[in-house]
Amino acid sequence: MSKKYQNGFFIFGLVVLTVMVTQLDFAEVWKGLKHAGYWFFAVVALWAVLYIFNTAAWYTIIRSQVPATDPKQPKTGAESPTPFSFWWLYKITISGFALNYATPGGLMGGEPYRIMELSPKIGTERASSSVILYVMTHIFSHLWFWLLATLLYILTMRVNLFMGTLLTIVGAFCLVAIWFFLRGYKKGVAMFLMNILKHIPGAKRWARGFIEKHQQQLNTIDQQITALHQQNPRSFACAVLLELACRFLSAFEIMFVLLVLMPSVNYLQCVLILAFTSLFANMLFFMPLQLGGREGGFLMSVNGLGMTASAGIFVALIVRLRELIWTGIGLLLIKFDKKK
Repeated sequence: MSKKYQNGFFIFGLVVLTVMVTQLDFAEVWKGLKHAGYWFFAVVALWAVLYIFNTAAWYTIIRSQVPATDPKQPKTGAESPTPFSFWWLYKITISGFALNYATPGGLMGGEPYRIMELSPKIGTERASSSVILYVMTHIFSHLWFWLLATLLYILTMRVNLFMGTLLTIVGAFCLVAIWFFLRGYKKGVAMFLMNILKHIPGAKRWARGFIEKHQQQLNTIDQQITALHQQNPRSFACAVLLELACRFLSAFEIMFVLLVLMPSVNYLQCVLILAFTSLFANMLFFMPLQLGGREGGFLMSVNGLGMTASAGIFVALIVRLRELIWTGIGLLLIKFDKKK
C-alpha cells in the first residue's frame, strides 16, 4: 500500500478514536478498572489469542485459493504458497478490525484496508475474493453462533411467551440468512451485489459502468469465492469452525469480568449474554464501535438472565475499554511496516 493511503487510514482512525476516548467518564473508567483488577489484563490478553483464530481462518482461505493467472497451480484441493508470513497477516487482521471498530458502517474501513495491503502480494482479484470470503465466513459463523445460542437458551432456561416468540424470530432469521450465505458460497456474490446496485437510484449509473469495465475481474472474484466451497470443502469447514470457535471462546471475556461481581457465574450464561448482546449490537452496525447498542445489549441480556443492571453496565464498560485499547494497537500497527 502506498504511504499516502496508509497515512490516510491511520489519521482517520486516530481522529475517530480520539473522539471516542473524549466521550468517556474518566472517573467511572478508573473506578471500573480498580474494581476489575487483574481480570482486566486477562480480558485484553484474551483478544491477542482470539485474533490468532481470526487470522488462521483468513490464512486458510488465502492458501486454499488458486491464483487465476497461474496455470501451473492445481485446480482442486491443493493449497497455494503465500508470499507473506502468518504473523504479517495477523498484524493486518488486527488493524483491519481496528478500522472496522472505528468506522461508521463497519466494513467501510477495515475491508478496503485489507485488500489494499494484500493486493501487491497476491493480486487484486485474489485479495478481493479472500477478503470477501473472510467477511462472509465471519458473518456466517455469527449466524451459526446465534442459532446455537437460541437452542442453548431453550434447553437451559425457562421460556415464556415473549421469549418464545423472540427466539422463534431469531431462529427463523438465522436459518434464512444461512441459506442466503450458502447460496453465495455456491454461486458467488460479487456480480449478484453489483446487479442489485444497478437498480438503486443514485448508484445504478455507477454500477452499470463499473460492471462494463470490470466484468472479467468480478467473474474471477466469484470463481474464487465458489471454489472455496466446491473445490476445498475441508478449507471451508476449517475456516468456519475456526471463526465459530472464536465466538465461543470470546465468551470467556464476559466470564472474566463477571467473576469480579459474582463468583458463581457459569460459562453457559456468558455464552448467552454474548450471543444476544452481539445480535443486538450488530443491528446497529452503522455506529462507530456500536456505541450505545452494545451497552443496551448487555443490559438486556443480563436482565434476561436474572442479573442486576449494574452487572451489565460494568461488563459493558470493561469491554468498551478493551475495544478502545485494541483499536489503538491496531492503528499503531498500520504504521509499523517493515520496508525491504
